[in-house]
Amino acid sequence: MDNTFLLNVTACDRVFFEGRCRQVVIPLEDGEKEIQAHHENMVFAVEVGELRIQTEDGEWIVGVVGTGFAQVINNRVSILVDTAEHPEEIDVRRAREAKERAREQLRQKQSIQEYYMSKASLARAMSRLRYSSKDDMRV
Repeated sequence: MDNTFLLNVTACDRVFFEGRCRQVVIPLEDGEKEIQAHHENMVFAVEVGELRIQTEDGEWIVGVVGTGFAQVINNRVSILVDTAEHPEEIDVRRAREAKERAREQLRQKQSIQEYYMSKASLARAMSRLRYSSKDDMRV
């Protein structure tokens, strides 16, 4: 039995990954979900965090993703997220500025919708900073 499956990771602005892989580890609200070949069919919410893909030749691809959804059907996995970046693509200065902007917005009186948008912005910025460089863990 083949131990690979077809994976497609799509962000709003590009296809991040498309091809066969051995496993994918997806960030969820309560931890991570590892999917391997012949996983049962399901749909779940993806949270901001680190996405790890093991290609069919054993290489690991790491990405930082925003919120979205993942669907597993018939040995095919589709992940649709608002953002997906390789750690080396992250602009650390811009992420730090976004973090400070979001923190300032959270300190101000806001509507519930604005509060959740600011909270999501802060989570994205913190995730980008966390995974932009494993050597520099100052967030």
